[in-house]
Formats: sequence, structure tokens, C-alpha cells
Amino acid sequence: MTSQLTASTANPVLRVPPASPAAAAAYFGASLAFHADVSDVAAALAADGDPGFVVLDPRSTASWDQGHIPGAVHLPTALIAEQARDLLDPAVPVVTYCWGPGCNGATRAALALAELGYQVKEMLGGFEYWAREGFESETWEGRERRTADPLTAPVGSDDCGC
Repeated sequence: MTSQLTASTANPVLRVPPASPAAAAAYFGASLAFHADVSDVAAALAADGDPGFVVLDPRSTASWDQGHIPGAVHLPTALIAEQARDLLDPAVPVVTYCWGPGCNGATRAALALAELGYQVKEMLGGFEYWAREGFESETWEGRERRTADPLTAPVGSDDCGC
């Protein structure tokens, strides 16, 4: 009996075989150049000194007022081409975020910034996961912190170990 499954009998996961290790390393390495994790962004912002990047929220003013990352720059995507040079240093990398994984607003903002010559990463999970992981946010009423969701953050620890 062979351990190789044919395309017609393979399970849905293996119907398309995994990439070669070299192709997987190239892909995942490139992914890390384009994306930042919520907890990594939070840790860098909480550390003493300059984190070496600026966080940008490209959502509407109503969304910004509802809640945003403290210290983030508010620049709606539609205004990036017009206002980015006034608000952002082209020598400083930018990390964009939007509502959450179901929203591609951070991707659109990152594209607009990259087209202007900025180094940019997108924060995976967006503001949803920032709040769900229990990091402080700011609203039009002030600062707040929600209890971390145990499905997104380890209970009793700031480090998920990954």
C-alpha cells in the first residue's frame, strides 16, 4: 500500500500538496516583512524609547473616536496622498491597522503609503485584536482597557510563547 494519495482520494488539506520547504521559507519570510503581530506592536510601543515605527489608523473620524491605539496617527486612507508628507517622516516605517481581519482598510492604506515611498507593514488582527488582547485603547471619552479574551491572549501572561 502506498503512502502517496492521489488527487482524487486526498483529503481537502492535501489535495493541493504543500509547497517545497524552500518555497515555504521564501513565502513566510516575505510575509513577516509585510505583517506585524498585535502583541509585537504593543510590546514595542510599551518598551522604553522610540519603537522605530509609527502606527497609523486610516479609518474614519467616527471610527477613530470609537476607539484607537494610543499614540497612533489618524489619517484616513482617502487623505494619505494629500497629507502623508505633512504627518509622517518618510524615513520612519509605518504600521497600519484597521478594524480587524475582515477589513482590508489597513491593506489599502499600506498600499497608498508604499506608493508614496514609505516602508510599511500591516498589523494583523487590526483594532479588534488589539482590544481583544486587552491592550489599552483611547476613545473620545478617554482611555480604557478591556479584559483579554482567552481565545486570543494567554491568561495571566503577556507572552503567548510564539
